[in-house]
Amino acid sequence: MSLADAVAHLTPERWEQASRLLIRKALAEFAHERLITPEPDGEAYVVRSDDGLTRYRFTAVRRALDHWQVDAASITRHRDGAELPLAALDFFIELKESLGLSDEILPVYLEEISSTLSGTCYKLTKPQVSSAELARAGFQAVETGMTEGHPCFVANNGRLGFGIHEYLSYAPETASPIRLVWLAAHRSRAAFTAGAGIEYESFVRQELGEETVERFHGVLTGQGLDPADYLLIPVHPWQWWNKLSVTFAAEVARRHLVCLGEGDDEYLAQQSIRTFFNTTHPEKHYVKTALSVLNMGFMRGLSAAYMEATPAINDWLARLIEGDPVLKSTGLSIIRERAAVGYRHLEYEQATDRYSPYRKMLAALWRESPVPSLGEGESLATMASLVHVDHEGASFAGALIERSGLAPKEWLRRYLRAYYTPLLHSFYAYDLVYMPHGENVILVLKDGVVQRAIYKDIAEEIAVMDPDAVLPPEVSRIRVEVPDDTKLLSIFTDVFDCYFRFLAANLATEGILSEDGFWDTVAEVTRAYQESVPELADKFARYDMFAPEFALSCLNRLQLRNNRQMVDLADPSGALQLVGNLKNPLAGR
Repeated sequence: MSLADAVAHLTPERWEQASRLLIRKALAEFAHERLITPEPDGEAYVVRSDDGLTRYRFTAVRRALDHWQVDAASITRHRDGAELPLAALDFFIELKESLGLSDEILPVYLEEISSTLSGTCYKLTKPQVSSAELARAGFQAVETGMTEGHPCFVANNGRLGFGIHEYLSYAPETASPIRLVWLAAHRSRAAFTAGAGIEYESFVRQELGEETVERFHGVLTGQGLDPADYLLIPVHPWQWWNKLSVTFAAEVARRHLVCLGEGDDEYLAQQSIRTFFNTTHPEKHYVKTALSVLNMGFMRGLSAAYMEATPAINDWLARLIEGDPVLKSTGLSIIRERAAVGYRHLEYEQATDRYSPYRKMLAALWRESPVPSLGEGESLATMASLVHVDHEGASFAGALIERSGLAPKEWLRRYLRAYYTPLLHSFYAYDLVYMPHGENVILVLKDGVVQRAIYKDIAEEIAVMDPDAVLPPEVSRIRVEVPDDTKLLSIFTDVFDCYFRFLAANLATEGILSEDGFWDTVAEVTRAYQESVPELADKFARYDMFAPEFALSCLNRLQLRNNRQMVDLADPSGALQLVGNLKNPLAGR
């Protein structure tokens, strides 16, 4: 690829379109989070810059949960009586005080916005696939066909650290096949942990194949090293070239780490960017790797210390689901993180605290593939796809409803029973919460109908909010203390505000299902669940799903305040940015 070809997607027309789409999202989500207050202006709304001299004018529909559905084509920018072109970077500079962007954060946030826009420009070059076509496509076509990323975050594709050629090689939307780099890590500094019944040697041979393992052992013996002294670790190619070969140079020089070369299987990056699906052998495990790029409020490393308990936490949750009749009846399953390997750089550990990115540069885990669990005629799609909207404004969810032949409410009821009922029951029966956003859930579909849900990304994301919960010692790190009045935000914020808000708005816009119809169905499924477990009535009264309102928890405010470490995972409620309340759409239903 020539130097010019690498940036061929960056044209004036695409940049203008990408900027307009991003400013639309910024106006909508910042108004939702009450960072800006649009003023009515005739049929339209106006947002003013910090100095009051620049005006953004637009039309919008206001929906439940204070959702602003802004019409991208309607946005205009005015200053001194003249209309100015829309320019995304200027937007954030003009509103930096309103947005609380410090002098330190602003340039890095602008870089994340620039990277997000560049990604949008690339997506605009791809062949336009309609939602109807996508609804009949395979699992990975759906995964790489997603165009928006997280529905709430404005700077949601920053990926700071990727150069343009690396973006083209490793971003999920480019769908470029990738081979992982494999390192041998000396056992004095590396640890392998696995779920029940998994043994290192046979597991690695199963994943890599005999030939590849023997080839890698040959590299070690060729250097006079004993393969028995080493563990094999899969590494993101970017991490090897940009971090480990430099930052871990001492480890390489001392043969604590030995580069073995690439594996033979080809993988595709998933929406989460550092997790890979094996396309050569779809039944084999996903591989999740450490990736020291800054994306959406976190350096996307992987902690060697966290890896040690990961398989045990997954086994514990799988047993809980298996033994619970309510969860079992919904069809819920998890794809377990079955094995993990982590490498500890002792000198960086001495120099840093446990949160440091330097401690998260070399680790990996293997997660089950959902492919072998499929029945006849079943297919898979990331749940993020439900809120995907194509170039003609048609949603993927709408296309599935059309394909299913079911009434929209009936389609929604089946989806809610598969995805939402297990969240309710986990919360009320076990004080157990997940991070159940679209990218962490895989839906099993048949003829467009949701059959069941598969939760993933378990060990880093789940929490038990009962301080007195009796947990096995190896699982104890998932116990967190959360104030009583914010516990239910795990559903109100993560599910209602950050997911259903968009799904309901899309279906209403298309005329498929009214907002009232949507929330009536959510209320109905909630009541049906509660009636099925009357023994939990006290908990339902204490944590009321039908309360008049709930606290508005703001995600962009977290990123605007600190775009390198938004939240302390050990104290998730400590970082919450709560600003007023939202009217609960279930209240009074």
